[in-house]
Formats: sequence, C-alpha cells, structure tokens
Amino acid sequence: MTLGENDEELTEEGVHAMTHDDDARVADLLARLGEGDSRELFRRLLQHGMQELIDAELTAAIGAGPHERTDARSNQRNGSRSRLLSTPTGDIELRIPKVRIGSFFPSLLEPRRRVDRALWR
Repeated sequence: MTLGENDEELTEEGVHAMTHDDDARVADLLARLGEGDSRELFRRLLQHGMQELIDAELTAAIGAGPHERTDARSNQRNGSRSRLLSTPTGDIELRIPKVRIGSFFPSLLEPRRRVDRALWR
C-alpha cells in the first residue's frame, strides 16, 4: 500500500519501510548540513528537529499550519522571538512562535524564571 507523495510502504507490522527515495533524502540532508565534525552535525540536527517539534506543537494548538485557512483555527501566528538554548554540543538558537491572542510556549522547553533572566542579561 502506497501512502501518497512520500512513496513509503507499510510492512505487515505497520512500520515504514525505507525506500530508495528515503536513502537519497538522507544523503541529500547530510550533504546540505555540510562536512563538519560530528558534534556540529549533531548540533544542527538537534536544532532542526527541535524547531520542527515546536512548529508542529503550535500547529496542533491553534488548529492550522502557517498561511493555512481552516474553520478549526482558534488563533493566529504573530511572528516569533529568539531563544538561545545551551546544550552539550553547543548553543542552539530556536524561534519561539508568538500568537495574537494569549501566549504560547513549547512544552519541550522550560520557561526561565525571573532570577534566571537577570543572570542571562
């Protein structure tokens, strides 16, 4: 059974089987990430993965993706702010999306307390 544009096939256990296209995509991703050392590669993969999770969480929270018009939409995106996250592989700069009504903060990050904010300035 083919699942649309990704041309992924399901095995009997329901797990996606790797196709030749998937191998090509992985090779292309690695080429685009550059020929740095493994620590830099991991840092960039972590940054990209975390940003994708943050964007997916906001999409689920407001009921619509970027530039998407749906009846289920409960809010609108309104830009983003930067957040520097320190990891063992180096600092990662993430974009935390803003919403027009209320506030949004991703569940995979911990908000800074006021004491922490004073120390970071």
